[in-house]
Amino acid sequence: MTWIWSNLDLIWDRTLDHLVLSVPPIVFSFLIALPLGWLANRYRLSRGVILTVSGLLYAIPSLPLFFVLPAIVGTSLRSPLNLVIALTLYGVALMVRVVADGLASVDADVRQSAVALGYSGWSIFWQVELPLSGPVLLAGLRVVAVSTVSLATVGAVIGAQSLGSLFTDGFQRGIEAEIIAGIVATVLVALLLDGALVVLGRVALPWTRPAGSNGAAAREARIVEVTT
Repeated sequence: MTWIWSNLDLIWDRTLDHLVLSVPPIVFSFLIALPLGWLANRYRLSRGVILTVSGLLYAIPSLPLFFVLPAIVGTSLRSPLNLVIALTLYGVALMVRVVADGLASVDADVRQSAVALGYSGWSIFWQVELPLSGPVLLAGLRVVAVSTVSLATVGAVIGAQSLGSLFTDGFQRGIEAEIIAGIVATVLVALLLDGALVVLGRVALPWTRPAGSNGAAAREARIVEVTT
């Protein structure tokens, strides 16, 4: 505990570094996975290819990927950009299937109603499919957020400053308190981002707030709203 109280500034700095490395990949992975998931849901022939390729991305070991990316991107081995790109790829691997399944969960009758009312393909996506699949997408994004925060610690191996740096430094110097501080701080960052996404979901998806029968009524009301 003495080490922790004496190094609160260091822990805070590494926490901020961790957030800087974690938040962009979460956002980028969602933005990239959205059109890919739409394609997988819209065109059945491409579904298998897109989902298989995206799934294989997650099977790539993180350390080899960190060492291969500099040769592909042209950055230095210790560049934080390598970690951001790698975490984005892992996020896309998780999120593409979520987007495809979320869009597929929208009732076909709702789509047909929107078509009958003169909605274009893009209007159906933005005003019908995307809002109604919102809860599924949010759940997937929360998984991506926790996964990204966890994987970001591995970047310390290539010299990227993060909470993972407390792990490596603590192991090298035999300071258990430093290791524990890194673990606890990583969990807290994951909980912080997860809580932020929950709040964002309540703001962006207000019709999902009620529970039980009221929730069902709200969802039905939303369906009527977006198709009228």
